[in-house]
Amino acid sequence: MIDAHQHFWRIDRGDYRWLTPQLAAIHRDFLPADLEPLLAEAGIASTILVQASDTDAETDFLLDLAAEASFVSGVVGWVDFAARSAPDRLGRLATDPRFVGVRPMIQDLPDPDWMLREELRPALEALVELDLAFDAIVRPLHLPRLRILLDRHPDLRVVVDHAAKPTVAEGWSGFGEWREHMEAIARESSACCKLSGLATEARRGWTAEDLRPYVDVVLEAFGPSRLVWGSDWPVVVLAGGYAPWWEATATLLADPSAEDRRAVLGGNAARLYRIGERAAA
Repeated sequence: MIDAHQHFWRIDRGDYRWLTPQLAAIHRDFLPADLEPLLAEAGIASTILVQASDTDAETDFLLDLAAEASFVSGVVGWVDFAARSAPDRLGRLATDPRFVGVRPMIQDLPDPDWMLREELRPALEALVELDLAFDAIVRPLHLPRLRILLDRHPDLRVVVDHAAKPTVAEGWSGFGEWREHMEAIARESSACCKLSGLATEARRGWTAEDLRPYVDVVLEAFGPSRLVWGSDWPVVVLAGGYAPWWEATATLLADPSAEDRRAVLGGNAARLYRIGERAAA
């Protein structure tokens, strides 16, 4: 089994602009030794380590950690997509077999049309050429733009992080429009979807049944072959922690077959991020 979405950070690095003292439960260092016992308890063999800051130093920091933490199978880093040097930077990073993809922090950018800017095209084309994944950290308002991006770059290997962060805490508000766009993305493209981050979008004291309508939508739309499970640890600490989300996952995936559950809980992540293939190459 693979946890396809987790983070590490060290506060004194100073480039986590979103990670303020107001987020008291997670405003401290989270490093491999903190995660290892949680993985052992859940029976998870490896992880995909995902960026949490939009700096080149963040990518280098994560690759250094991955070299020390044997359970990290891949790193999704960050590059400046608008920089002319982005393709060269991606090419250098891709020589490390642990570097498996990139994630621009679209959800935090002031321009909702950012992903459609023409100056990003060389970096996007480099991702395809280098066979790297594109993690799309978006909110529902970005989904119409993401559909355009996917149409422009059909060979781009995309995964929609956290099911596009639907507004679970607000009940049915926005549910229909979110569902419509997610179903369209699944129908119109080869994109995958991460089954992660939903608990953080829910109300305090959430239950698996609060999340079920959203899980049912993405399971039906993308199917078990294009759904990828992740913990979003340590952000999930804000929603109760690793174990409650892992236990909810078992409840929410009770209906699919054992083979389909294995795909969602590891097989799809291995395929999406080319785990093993890059190392062999």
